[in-house]
Amino acid sequence: MPDQFIEFNTDKQFVQRVRELKTIEVMIRMYCGKHHVAGALCPECSELFDYAQRRLQRCVFGDAKPNCAKCVVHCYNDQMRERIRVVMRWAGPRMLLRHPILGIRHMLADRKPIPRLPSRGSER
Repeated sequence: MPDQFIEFNTDKQFVQRVRELKTIEVMIRMYCGKHHVAGALCPECSELFDYAQRRLQRCVFGDAKPNCAKCVVHCYNDQMRERIRVVMRWAGPRMLLRHPILGIRHMLADRKPIPRLPSRGSER
């Protein structure tokens, strides 16, 4: 995986998800750089990022999704949820110093009200 941000659909309806994907990527890179290898992601962290990206793309809330910690739907399996929790707990406080804009936006998104779960009839 290259060291730059990955490309993600940048339509206006996906702006929230693009920001969240960048935030997740930065957090995983910070964590991996400190705990595993400097530079590129290690295979374990790369697997975690790929999994997080797939989960984000398939989120039932779409662009209205809350931060994962406040979400009523836990789409990560137990093992991955614990791994991303460890990464976010370590990287979260450091985001304000290393990536202040992403960190502040993530904190502001945490204050948004939690949306209701979309009904199953609207998917069809």
